[in-house]
Amino acid sequence: MWSRRHVLNLCGLAAASIGAPGILRATSAQRRWEHFPFTLGVASGAPATNGFVIWTRLAPNPLSSDPQCPGGIQGADIALYFEVASDPAMRTIVAAGRATAQARYGFSVHQQVEGLQPGREYWYRFSSGNATSRTGRALTLPVQGSPVKSLHLGFVSCSNYEQGYFSAYRHLAAERPEFVVYLGDYIYEYVDLASKNLVRRHSDGREASNLHGYRNRYAQYHLDPDLMALRATSTSLVIWDDHEVANDYGDLLSQDGSPTDVFRQRRAAAYQAFYEHMPVTPARTPDGAALRIYDRFRYGSLAEIHLTDARQYRSSTPCYGPPSQRPGRMITDAECPERLSEPRSMLGMAQEGWLNDGLSTSQSRWNIIAQSLLMAQLRRRNAHQEAIYWTDDWNGYPASRRRLLNHLHNARVANPLVIGGDIHSYWANDLKLDFDNPDSPTVATEFVGTSVSAHGPSFDFAAALPENPHVRFFDASQRGYATLRLLASHAEVRFRAISDACDPRATVGTRASFQVQAGKPGVQRMS
Repeated sequence: MWSRRHVLNLCGLAAASIGAPGILRATSAQRRWEHFPFTLGVASGAPATNGFVIWTRLAPNPLSSDPQCPGGIQGADIALYFEVASDPAMRTIVAAGRATAQARYGFSVHQQVEGLQPGREYWYRFSSGNATSRTGRALTLPVQGSPVKSLHLGFVSCSNYEQGYFSAYRHLAAERPEFVVYLGDYIYEYVDLASKNLVRRHSDGREASNLHGYRNRYAQYHLDPDLMALRATSTSLVIWDDHEVANDYGDLLSQDGSPTDVFRQRRAAAYQAFYEHMPVTPARTPDGAALRIYDRFRYGSLAEIHLTDARQYRSSTPCYGPPSQRPGRMITDAECPERLSEPRSMLGMAQEGWLNDGLSTSQSRWNIIAQSLLMAQLRRRNAHQEAIYWTDDWNGYPASRRRLLNHLHNARVANPLVIGGDIHSYWANDLKLDFDNPDSPTVATEFVGTSVSAHGPSFDFAAALPENPHVRFFDASQRGYATLRLLASHAEVRFRAISDACDPRATVGTRASFQVQAGKPGVQRMS
């Protein structure tokens, strides 16, 4: 473990060496790092046809216990250098220059790289004085509208560091998809005190609730070699769910009922830490408790990927009130008619409009809606055989879901696929105009991946499947990830399951595979 004395020595060294802004360039070139500063690896994201964003964060002491010394560094911004090459050996450099590790953002780097060729691989690295980062791989997007044969994506969610190893990330990295879509619960903010079968412990031994805590939680996750390898191997597309801030939060309402001003401060800290550790565009920095993450990426003529935010802008959880009525509970419509209220929105009306506009104008063969939750209706029964619904996913916002599915149908959006996570289980669903009518048209197809490592759900979802015939596949027994391969004619989805999340050497296999034919929405089981 790092001692406090060692941390203070690192802080003093950093502060002394970067104290004069006028000599940043010389200082960076001459810096002699006593400890390797690129401990958290590298990543790429926000792809464009002419470039992408490359990320790192300087952290010679990544789990520093001193909030004034993030990553073991104090002082002003630090200049460093980046190189981008057309070959993995970094022999042919096509772009290079100065980057800045911003003190304000924990000495993280978000370098926008431009001037590259569309639709190809590149490799990149950072250097500072006597230290050079590992090499990462990044991809530019093909020219919009250009013919593209295929696209290979991975999508992942719910990686709880305490509850399992990240073998799923290692196996996905070995598949080398063009992009990995992180669908939320990338970190877990809490410390698990109840489970007995934990494989490791969260940093600091306490729940993350301030900037220092969230920074160290991300740093601990990024020290994991399997996650580090995946981020270096494939370009990242990232959204969040709840555990990047706090369980089951929505807008500025928390599960524990924190006062709005208190929770606003917590959300601001969490959003800043998210920004500091993700390869997102530097054009959108946190503004207090606000940070826009919804975005859209076009992959030639083949696909359009719509990233959405189902937490920041949502209407309040239906019938939010005293502790027994806070987010994440089962309700009947008799006890909570607010669930059915038409103005309620999962995405917020502004984001709903943005998504609808993008779907309406899309010329792509496939339209992928990436969001963090289960979208299909999931109706269960209580002891009195009354229909009950979970409030924290789309079932708490049925009017918002209906508006989206109606839009997909009425605008004749080409081949919509919905991907999600959160529920720690595999699902393949037909999304219906009217879920209560099995003969209603299927307008989209949904695939939900299981958790990377978080324990499986405690609910007996299997018992509810007869109530939900649009659910075509369900399995909660395994951890893993999902892959999606798009071709002009069809989409292929594989649910990849690891042998044991508690085994760092876990193997991988395919739990189930599916196809969706272009022009014919609905799940087709292949194996």
